[in-house]
Amino acid sequence: MKNFIILLFICSSISTSQAQIIKKPIPDKLVVLTFDDAPASQYSIVAPMLKEFGFGGTFFVCEFQPNYADSTLYMNWRQIQTLDKMGFEVANHTHTHANVSKLTQSEFNSQLAYIEAKCDSLGIPKPTNFAYPGYGLNAQALNFLQEKEYVFARAGGSRTYDPLSDHPFLIPSWATDETNKAEIMNAFDQAKDGKIVILTIHGVPDIEHPWVNTPPELFREYLQYLDANDFTVISMKDLEKYIDVAAAKKTITPDFSMKLSN
Repeated sequence: MKNFIILLFICSSISTSQAQIIKKPIPDKLVVLTFDDAPASQYSIVAPMLKEFGFGGTFFVCEFQPNYADSTLYMNWRQIQTLDKMGFEVANHTHTHANVSKLTQSEFNSQLAYIEAKCDSLGIPKPTNFAYPGYGLNAQALNFLQEKEYVFARAGGSRTYDPLSDHPFLIPSWATDETNKAEIMNAFDQAKDGKIVILTIHGVPDIEHPWVNTPPELFREYLQYLDANDFTVISMKDLEKYIDVAAAKKTITPDFSMKLSN
């Protein structure tokens, strides 16, 4: 009888924690589209396609060195401002695509503050979400993000995001390229039972980094599939409708043993 009471207490505690983390039930077929590095094609090709299908998306922007000044390769800040006006989320990917695992807190703060200041100067809301450049991360980076009051941070890992076990600063995702269509289509099928599929997408196409190139026709094929099969496609910020981030951070211990890079 005593053991039964202890087990009942444990189960009750788990249920209470889950109820605190999940604001409302996470629907099957929930997908988050995220876009890294601010290549020019995200403005000219990606944003119009997303609007065509009525999908949300998060653009993790930086000034990618050393060729950021080449307007044929990267968006300028007026174009990034237009993304915000179109209703998309503009989020932080550091100033120079820096590997945050190698930064001091002062350097980290400076990297994020640069993007924040650029957004402020153009009337873009202050970024609240972050993506690790090159998926470089460590426990120290999580502390830095918390001190700057960021909400979510996205990594890699090629697996679904489980809000009940993945810390909000260690959100996994799949990265698309022109070779892994089968993997991405299989990933979409895993958006069920409270699990969320998140994609990391670079240029569509990506001229400077062909190893993460997603051809426009393939990107359109993904969007058509999501639309035809009644997926809900949102930004990273929209996850707050479903997840109580403060409760998740209080309840979930960061687990670096889980796969977080591709």
